[in-house]
Amino acid sequence: MRSTKTRRAAWCGTILLATLLAGPAAAQDRVVCEGTAGPGKGKHVVLVSGDEEYRSEEALLQLGRILARHHGFKCTVLFAIDPQDGTINPVVNDNIPGLEALDSADLMLIATRWRKLPDEQMRHVVAYLDSGRPVLGMRTATHAFLFPPGKTYSKYSSDSKDPTYTAGFGRQVLGETWINHHGHHGVESTRGVIAPGMAAHPIVRGCGDIWGPTDVYEVRLPLPGDSKPLVLGQVLSGMKPSDPPVAGPKNNPMMPVAWIKTYTAPGGKSGRVFTTTMGAATDLASEGLRRLLVNAVYWCVGLEDKIPPAANVDLVGKYRPTGFGFAKHRKGVRPAELGMGE
Repeated sequence: MRSTKTRRAAWCGTILLATLLAGPAAAQDRVVCEGTAGPGKGKHVVLVSGDEEYRSEEALLQLGRILARHHGFKCTVLFAIDPQDGTINPVVNDNIPGLEALDSADLMLIATRWRKLPDEQMRHVVAYLDSGRPVLGMRTATHAFLFPPGKTYSKYSSDSKDPTYTAGFGRQVLGETWINHHGHHGVESTRGVIAPGMAAHPIVRGCGDIWGPTDVYEVRLPLPGDSKPLVLGQVLSGMKPSDPPVAGPKNNPMMPVAWIKTYTAPGGKSGRVFTTTMGAATDLASEGLRRLLVNAVYWCVGLEDKIPPAANVDLVGKYRPTGFGFAKHRKGVRPAELGMGE
């Protein structure tokens, strides 16, 4: 029988080997949720968080856990990291390490806001888009990037004046850029209503109750190109799902809050796109919205025939989403402290 010292040495050696195999970056600046059994087995989703207001660092972690645990997808969740202490800090708008994970991704799911990423990070996003692979954008992804004029990737800015890429990544890839709040921010919440004629679409399957405390964003009507609205945003008069709709022009017509489209990569390949202007961490308390997002992941990667009548979107681990607001993120949290639980 081995001594306690021998067993402890063997255990430490195993942990060290696992750490070396995983790589120091993977252990420190991201969360990797390995998929179990399910239709998504073998597919890699990279979830890119980084916004100061809507707690995408919480929403995308929970979504990654759901996709891995219940559906088999491998999910790599990336965060805005403070280089001074290694903590998740979405106020730091120029550092999202780990974007090289996009090189092997089957889907980029993005929920950033006005990021000013250095060229060595942004080039992985651009390479992904140039390959024509699918994109899923949430909430502030309509204004995901903001670079000063004259920078390498300025055309991806939400205010881009490049005649070949007007309004940047948001409008050219997702279908819209930042315009304005349509509902009264923090006062009027959103009820998702399936768009006319779209009830049979696989993405809205089982999504009978969509609600979120975030407000409806303004978009151009009609949406440009081949965009097809799936869900319309009914502006409610308060911050509870039982509140009645606002009377008047805000709901006539209603703005789309989720749609599908395609974008064309430089080589001519078309990539599938799903965009929703909902998606704050608090919105994910809605089972209907979680199911909409999970179904959209299936559709984006070409697995729409595998979408069940009511996809399992049970929460994984503890989920107590922080309310939206600038710089209200949980302080002092490092990715290595997270994972499939809390």
